[in-house]
Amino acid sequence: MADSQDRADHRQPNLLYIHSDQHNPAVTGCYGDSLVETPHLDGLAAKGVRCTQVYCPSPVCVASRMAMLAGRYPSDIEVWTNSHILDPAVPTLAHAMGAAGYRPVLAGRMHAIGPDQLHGYAERPIGDHSSNWPGSGDTPKEMSTILERAGAGQSSYEVHDDDVTAAAVHFLNRRGVQRRAGLSADPFSLTVGLMLPHDPYLARRPLYDRYRQRMGPPTVREPFGDHLHPFVSWWRERNGWQSVSEESMLQSRAAYWALVAAMDSMIGQILRALSDNGLAENTLVVYSSDHGDQMGEHDLWMKRTFYEGAVRVPAILSWPGVLPEGAVCDRVMSALDLNATMLDALGAPPLPKSRGRSALELLRAPAGESEGEWEDVALSEYALKEGVVQRMVRKDEWKLIYHHKERPQLFNLAEDRLEQTDRAGDPSCRGVVEELTHRALDGWDPETVARRLQERCRESEMIRAWARQTNPPEQFRWEARPEMTFRE
Repeated sequence: MADSQDRADHRQPNLLYIHSDQHNPAVTGCYGDSLVETPHLDGLAAKGVRCTQVYCPSPVCVASRMAMLAGRYPSDIEVWTNSHILDPAVPTLAHAMGAAGYRPVLAGRMHAIGPDQLHGYAERPIGDHSSNWPGSGDTPKEMSTILERAGAGQSSYEVHDDDVTAAAVHFLNRRGVQRRAGLSADPFSLTVGLMLPHDPYLARRPLYDRYRQRMGPPTVREPFGDHLHPFVSWWRERNGWQSVSEESMLQSRAAYWALVAAMDSMIGQILRALSDNGLAENTLVVYSSDHGDQMGEHDLWMKRTFYEGAVRVPAILSWPGVLPEGAVCDRVMSALDLNATMLDALGAPPLPKSRGRSALELLRAPAGESEGEWEDVALSEYALKEGVVQRMVRKDEWKLIYHHKERPQLFNLAEDRLEQTDRAGDPSCRGVVEELTHRALDGWDPETVARRLQERCRESEMIRAWARQTNPPEQFRWEARPEMTFRE
């Protein structure tokens, strides 16, 4: 109660929420990577709290982002694939901020599909790189060409983020002018949606060369064989990853590290504008991503799996005078908890039916002081129209991956950080498998998910066919041009 009163005694804070695309936290200096150069994210962590065990609600773009916006799991909102449309009637993080008196602004990536390209945001100076309509986010049958084309060059994603960064800096500069002129005392809410470090694995020459010279292979290599889980084996074959050359692998990894460094530089420009305009003191800064990237570990790439590289996300929160500096939180969380935490910090109403828990008091407490007051659990789910229906439960040191109609996977992350030993068939782990399977299925029916997924996909096919024929107008679309993407 005292902490709540303390917050009530202060004016509402500003919010700067930076959300990237496909950033594996392991490729960040403050998360332990000695190769990548991320001084601005490292500096943000030094001024705030770095969370180490945060999981996305789904390891794929649209499902994760819409779940994060709504504070609910993909099954709750029936958004499982990159072609599914979030119902505009579902209240979001932005709606709740607006209800609290903010005028939420979004610059850049949201990856919403359909006619509603705001979902509660009042302004959107830069839109998405991709189409507003279904079809642009489908998984290609063959993804090995992405690795074969990796190297020095440029993708339109990086050009998009240049424009997003400029728009965010302009917004903060304008707020600084208003502040200095005494024209506005209202708090702001700015969400910055970046595309990087999402593939294609193309990075501008200077940074690419820097990392190519020092890049090594993945740590975990798993040759094909009967030991592989059936889904992992099928997923590799589906995407043509059976025989990725060593050169393609190293080029892809070097470009990914370079894209993370490029993104960090952009974030540095935004944070500098926040500080230079005297806005940092009462601003909650939150950095996270929608999912990670496998980067060749387990001979997998990109996302759509529940290995740590794809499902765990970075989460750094800084709020001067409220959150401790240089702190580390190792408690297990969901990205849905970040949604609830931001709303709590802003004094905004919680979202109806939210699955998120505010971690504000947990993050404010000295290390160990809140022991026992937080359940270390997070869930994530993934489904494909081919019949793949999966759910992950991370609880304490254990991670269970429930594969509908296939055997599960179980890892002890305290003992096996690289997830090399599947313990699901270990007799001594039978109780853990039963407990976590029950947790995965509690309020979640895989047969219902499979049925509704098929229905939703048929609906998406109709919308896709309509869009092809009618070429409907698009809103808040950032126009990519072919010449923006090239390989040197």
